[in-house]
Amino acid sequence: MISLRPAETDEDLEAWRRVRMAILPYERAGSVEELRRAETPERLFLVAELDGELAGSGFANRSDQARIGALGPRVLPAYRRRGLGTALLHALADHLVALGFPETNAVVDDEGSLAFAEGFGFREVDRQVEQVRAIAPREEPPRPPDGIELVTLADRPELAQAVYADLAAEAFADIPVDLPLRVSAEDWEREWVTFPEGSFVALAGSEIVGCAGLMRDPDHPDRAEHGLTAVRRDWRGRGVALALKQATIAWAAANGLRELFTWTQRGNEGMQRVNERLGYVVRNRSVMLRASLPLPS
Repeated sequence: MISLRPAETDEDLEAWRRVRMAILPYERAGSVEELRRAETPERLFLVAELDGELAGSGFANRSDQARIGALGPRVLPAYRRRGLGTALLHALADHLVALGFPETNAVVDDEGSLAFAEGFGFREVDRQVEQVRAIAPREEPPRPPDGIELVTLADRPELAQAVYADLAAEAFADIPVDLPLRVSAEDWEREWVTFPEGSFVALAGSEIVGCAGLMRDPDHPDRAEHGLTAVRRDWRGRGVALALKQATIAWAAANGLRELFTWTQRGNEGMQRVNERLGYVVRNRSVMLRASLPLPS
């Protein structure tokens, strides 16, 4: 028998995490504490069981893109083709319908998941690439352009909200997606500024001109994911992004990390080239899909 329930207890959230880590071992899974900190009224986490055994999970939430939702059903390999994916998908989609969203995004990275999603009307709207870099015990220090100072948010915590107001909002508007991103100041504080020691700000005098941050993996302390790397429009093409990435790499080496990884969208080949110059290589690719709501039965 299939059973779905909201993941509300710490035990359920940990079960939700176990499914995610089993299916996406190369991605970062937030800790239970982080998941609770990022909770919003719109978010739904589901745990799925088959005959009393943990078999899958799912999430539904508002997307970072304006006016649409996002969802993701996941089923452990041993329990697939028994109706769990369909049950999860419909429960998650119904939640988004109740919130009033006319469409939803989903991300897949294998042919089986793509075929499953296409059967419910999902269509491709974007592609993403994951780049990864092995970190040596010692890495070169950053070489910022003349007139640029790099500081961490741990040293300058008062800059966190200024980075959002002066830089991040502009950067989100420039990310090449078909619908504009809507990341509030509260979202920024909850999700993007979580690791001040590994988050760098580029200053030209007192002006914020760039930022780059890391999100540490609670289950793999020797690796971290890049968050937003951004440079103010009038400072792009001057080596600021390269220096910020070099700073995160050098920090990672000095603090015992052995791997950094990052995802970028189609259309952001400029950042992909910066990463390639610094030794990042492609590990995974994914497809972003979108469907109208409600989904067909």
